Amino acid sequence: MYIGGMWSRVLKRLESYPARIKVAKAIIELGFRISEDGKIYCGPVEQSYQKIARALDVDRRVVKETVYTILRDPELREIFKSLRPSGPLLSDVAKHLGFSVIEIYADSKKAGILAKASSIVASEGISIRQAVAEDPDLSPEPKLILVIEKPVSGNALNKILEIDGVKKISVY
Repeated sequence: MYIGGMWSRVLKRLESYPARIKVAKAIIELGFRISEDGKIYCGPVEQSYQKIARALDVDRRVVKETVYTILRDPELREIFKSLRPSGPLLSDVAKHLGFSVIEIYADSKKAGILAKASSIVASEGISIRQAVAEDPDLSPEPKLILVIEKPVSGNALNKILEIDGVKKISVY
């Protein structure tokens, strides 16, 4: 099941409960895992229903009901049992680390954008430290984030803009 299918199933299962949809989306975005006994983990660290509820501005019971609704669905249970955080996103601290960032906004249905953009960056002898693609089913304006060791040339940026499906880029 691909993420769009998973998200469609979550929406179908929780369609009458907007607050539960909000909780399920946060669990996915944060890479939290739900254990068989209904506990929520970020890596090995257990997260309390109360703290999640407070962060999302919902009642703690909404978090609990969301978890148990997911656990009652065999397909969703298997997916949510296996989620994990993907690690730190370096784009917000890139300048402090001496790195540059290219954000690429593109048509998420177009194949090969990451491959072509990485090839352009590599052709300048620059290493990519991190590449993160936001999920189009979860982000209103998904983007590909490339954290690179140093800035690329203006020519390279123009080539990235010419990739089929790229709408705009942001560099910092």
